[in-house]
Amino acid sequence: MLHLNRNFGTHSDKNFREFSQLLRPGDLLVLNNTRVIPARLFGHRAGLHSQPLSDQNPAMKDFLHGKVEVLLAKQLATHPPTWECLVRPGKKIRIGEHLYFGQGTAEELRAEVIEHREFGERTIRFEDVPDFLARLERLGHIPLPPYIHRDDQPEDRNQYQTVFAKHPGSVAAPTAGLHFTPGILEELRVRDIETARITLHVGLGTFQPVRSEVVEQHKLHTETFEIDDVAATALERARKEGRRVVAVGTTSTRTLEYAADPDGTIRPQRGEADIFIYPGWRGADAPNRGFRVVNALLTNFHLPKSTLLMLVSAFAGRENVLRAYEHAVAEHYRFFSYGDCMFIE
Repeated sequence: MLHLNRNFGTHSDKNFREFSQLLRPGDLLVLNNTRVIPARLFGHRAGLHSQPLSDQNPAMKDFLHGKVEVLLAKQLATHPPTWECLVRPGKKIRIGEHLYFGQGTAEELRAEVIEHREFGERTIRFEDVPDFLARLERLGHIPLPPYIHRDDQPEDRNQYQTVFAKHPGSVAAPTAGLHFTPGILEELRVRDIETARITLHVGLGTFQPVRSEVVEQHKLHTETFEIDDVAATALERARKEGRRVVAVGTTSTRTLEYAADPDGTIRPQRGEADIFIYPGWRGADAPNRGFRVVNALLTNFHLPKSTLLMLVSAFAGRENVLRAYEHAVAEHYRFFSYGDCMFIE
């Protein structure tokens, strides 16, 4: 773990086992308790828009049975289950196409493509079944990050989750939380470090590259969040008492900064967050202020030109982050989801 002081621009090498010692008694640690779902489905399509093939064509054996891969990204409706998703092969899957998913010859889930979305995404509507989530658990695969070049394994259903994961809905783990163990959580409790748990279901917005030439024009996907009464009460108490709010991960940070009133108050709520935080960002309703809630941040190391790195740079200062990343590369820190972390205060 790299420890970065954003006020002085200094950094030092630590181990995550020292994390609780860097916190102050009374700090409020905010965790994202979303749970990764087996959102990757493999099936076949009906081929409604396919052109007929001759019997002599080698591709005839696969005609009307083309394989498809679907990554469920965000649930839009429950009955019938309707999802925003990514599909492969994208060019062949058009509006009206029927998709089938099952084990062997059994078709346990059926869906229809009902909308073509921006950047090649689709909206698909499943046939309503009483046990949709149970079928998804049985048929789906854990959507491992694309730089992990292997198929998912049964153990990934537990390993690619935080120990405090509770509410299913994410297509990726809030990776800063992967460093925690039950033992570390108990150590935090003993040291009088309070925790609050909020939910942001990680979707495509977290990984969406910046496509706009002008950063301010970049638009993020919305992601579903919820802050319950217990978390909101803890956050408001910490604010009034002048205690630090320490966000675990960029997902927790985005949720808190999106949900906050101009004075930093957090109320119980649920909704769709689309906040994009970048260097120079001040907040739409707080033109003279930036971060209204978060005082310190635990985060992993992120890809260049990503919205996640922009958020970290907005929080810690671009030059501070550049120097910290140069040090991390030189010292062979591990990057990305299963990599090392950085604590910024």
